[in-house]
Amino acid sequence: MDYVENILGTIGNTPMIKMNKLVEDLPCLVLAKYETFNPGNSTKDRMGLMMIEDAEADGRLKPGGTIIEGTSGNTGMGLALAAIIKGYKLICVLSDKQSKEKMDILRAVGAEVHVCPTDVAPDDPQSYYSTSKRLSEEIPNSWYVNQYDNPSNCKAHYMSTGPEIWEQTDGKVTHFVVGVGTGGTISGVGTYLKGKNPDVKIWGIDTYGSVFKKYHETGIFDEKEIYPYVTEGIGEDILPLNVRFEVIDGFTKVTDKDAAVYTRRLAKEEGMFLGNSAGAAIKGLLQIHEEQPFTKDDVVVILYHDHGSRYVGKFFNDEWMASKGWLEE
Repeated sequence: MDYVENILGTIGNTPMIKMNKLVEDLPCLVLAKYETFNPGNSTKDRMGLMMIEDAEADGRLKPGGTIIEGTSGNTGMGLALAAIIKGYKLICVLSDKQSKEKMDILRAVGAEVHVCPTDVAPDDPQSYYSTSKRLSEEIPNSWYVNQYDNPSNCKAHYMSTGPEIWEQTDGKVTHFVVGVGTGGTISGVGTYLKGKNPDVKIWGIDTYGSVFKKYHETGIFDEKEIYPYVTEGIGEDILPLNVRFEVIDGFTKVTDKDAAVYTRRLAKEEGMFLGNSAGAAIKGLLQIHEEQPFTKDDVVVILYHDHGSRYVGKFFNDEWMASKGWLEE
């Protein structure tokens, strides 16, 4: 009989899917690493489990403990699945720009959810970074995950996502394109792929209002780059330790409108019902081609983080899109 012991056994080994309509003008092969096939519908399941297992192994997380994390939603789901199976309580701290669906889903899998304002500095006591740290100091037998600086985040993608991409492309991958938030995916996959072939190009997708692109190009952390944006799951107003800038060949920035429009186009033209960062990623890939054109011999892998069900009240809602002026007839 073919079965796994519990839901955690279904994490990883996600499929690779050829992109067609949206990349028909490109000469290269574009393959989507489709991470919504993970049980929590996102790539974050991989590192959620690894961060917990590594914390168990070195004693940071003890039996009956409480896991605390600031999350945009998907890491919370990955942590929740592992917490359920392993018997931990989970507290997730989100910013108020995250979709209602993400908050409801986290509550559905037993997490306690705290919501914090988006438009405050990272070191403000009300920020979701500060709130997460404070709760971990106040609650006994708790562990603050800190996915931004936790090396197990990057390790998870080095150990699983990177090798899967290499094997699924028979080592022919030439470019890897992915949205950057905590940095774990791009750094883990990028480190693995460059270890196999130093010529593989690693491209990060950033958003306007985030510091990554300018810091990568100049080494300057420019606070003038920071302002509120709508795109979810990518970009930061901090420099997470998991972002290995030396592994990344370049960044391109995608506007909020383009990310939203292309998220909807993925669903209608490719049958790919995906999250907001996927729209940013595919538009970013097209922008990269304009800057440094792909060739017919290139094999470009783009990673799609999460599922469209978490955004039906926003990017897939006509009224919400019209309120932003982004609804294109």
